[in-house]
Amino acid sequence: MKYLTSRLLWGIVLIVGGALLLLDTFNIFQGGALFWTIATGVVGVLFITVYINKHTQWWALLPGVIFLAISALIGLDSFLPGFQGSALEGLVILGGIAISFVVVYLASPFNWWAIIPAGIMATVAIVSLVDNEVNGTISGGVLFLGLGLTFALVAILPNPVRRMVWAWIPAGILAAIGIVMLFAAEDLMVYIWPLALIVLGVWFITRSVLKKQK
Repeated sequence: MKYLTSRLLWGIVLIVGGALLLLDTFNIFQGGALFWTIATGVVGVLFITVYINKHTQWWALLPGVIFLAISALIGLDSFLPGFQGSALEGLVILGGIAISFVVVYLASPFNWWAIIPAGIMATVAIVSLVDNEVNGTISGGVLFLGLGLTFALVAILPNPVRRMVWAWIPAGILAAIGIVMLFAAEDLMVYIWPLALIVLGVWFITRSVLKKQK
């Protein structure tokens, strides 16, 4: 843990990293991107080491995985042609944040709350990937479906604290909104609503008839 709070170490890292970025800017030496890819990756590993050495320090998994995602993003931006500026950038960083919360939950099911930010960030990551390929209504439907699935997972996944039955309520509402938006995007609502009204009417009539028969 001492290495993570060492002012001397961080001072040296910042000076070296800044100097390399300046050399990059003046086209003297191209090493800044490689340095920061390695540096952020090492920082991520150091944070994860904190958890490995003491499992009660689960908080260290969050910055650990996020720094690894940042390292991957810098490396891909710098060394993979065509990656920079693509929709995959958002997927890497947002997906990395989502994974960090997943790991926190896996480290201890008592951290059931981590399912919610994990699901939200994963959903936003997917939306950021498809947003440029589909219209806004479809991406909105995907967003609400993802949020609904997130709360469904809160209700389903193992939880030593208590059963989260309440999570089915937001799960159902959000999923229903998502489904409606997806149907609307495909111009199917002109068929869905009439059919839904007919089904509801049949249900009311059936209930009425069965009640009279009793």
